[in-house]
Amino acid sequence: MAIIKKELLQLWRDPRLLALMIVMPLVLLILFGVALKLEPDNVRMAYYDQDRSIFALNIRTHLWSEGYFDLYEVDSKQQITEEIRSGRAKAGLWIPETFTAELIENEQPHVTIFVDGTMPSLTTAMKYNSDSTTDSEVTHDMYFQEPDETPVVIAEDPFILDVEVLFNPGEKETWFFLPGVIGVLIMQVALILTGISVVREREKRTLEQLLVTPVSKISFVMGKVLPYVVIALLDFYFILAAGWLLFDLPQPSSHFLLFLLALVFVAVMIALGLLISLLAKTQQQAMFIAIFIIVPSILLSGFIFPLEAIPGSVRPLSYCIPFTYFVEVIRGLLIKHTLWQDLMIDYLALMGFAVLFVGLSIIKFKRTL
Repeated sequence: MAIIKKELLQLWRDPRLLALMIVMPLVLLILFGVALKLEPDNVRMAYYDQDRSIFALNIRTHLWSEGYFDLYEVDSKQQITEEIRSGRAKAGLWIPETFTAELIENEQPHVTIFVDGTMPSLTTAMKYNSDSTTDSEVTHDMYFQEPDETPVVIAEDPFILDVEVLFNPGEKETWFFLPGVIGVLIMQVALILTGISVVREREKRTLEQLLVTPVSKISFVMGKVLPYVVIALLDFYFILAAGWLLFDLPQPSSHFLLFLLALVFVAVMIALGLLISLLAKTQQQAMFIAIFIIVPSILLSGFIFPLEAIPGSVRPLSYCIPFTYFVEVIRGLLIKHTLWQDLMIDYLALMGFAVLFVGLSIIKFKRTL
């Protein structure tokens, strides 16, 4: 009983740990119960309508009125693919110029829906919702039969809807999950290893020895960061090589851009881990804070749930998480082969996080106990 009392008193006298034990489950409950859903809405769809008839307009209007797709026009069929490759759109619609002519002749013209295959759950949802274009509400005015002519056999559907999955036509879930898993593992290693580095010095009473040396604040912070940057970079390529060998992950569009991504993301995570280490008083606190950052990062980054499925009131939080930008870039490099200029904003965001966390770590570090 005396030991039980001692443990409870120690816990009660550690308000940070107590707060994390209460706040973290509450936040996760809210995220799962309110903020997250598998069914996205307002998915951006680029369309190219070469026919521009009332029948083509009927298809577009129905897709828009359903509230699932947010349509905007582009200038060519090729641009639809580029819009999806860059991430500006998740789907595309192409109506050929012969649509009305073939429709009048009851020849079942083809309409093509393009979907982004880098996220299988989003792909399945888009394919399901795009099927609404062949509902009777859309097609009932598209049958042509002259009352005085000899009856002809009319197809069940006036036009055929083709769904083309881009970038991951086989819809391999490993291509979707593994690039993000690499980031999760690096985040876990970096935050936990670095998160306990300064706390360990404090608990082992070796921090005093460092403080009496003529080491500047910047040197101390960089000395703590750089070894873990090298370790995490090696870990990144070790995990990636395993993915290439075991799961046939596609090669990146640019190995230089992939290395730059690894370097910047590792720097962000190591700097954040060091900041946690400077804020926490015990290794236990540092571990809790690291877990508290990792779990929402997984849930809100688009790694598992599409960003389009996160309500607008919560979605701004996703863009405050470094892992969101990592997921976008690594899937772009490995699966879509996205162009450098389309990923530049994500790289700049990650660099901004690195500078912010290193700066806060330098400010937080004090040469006194």
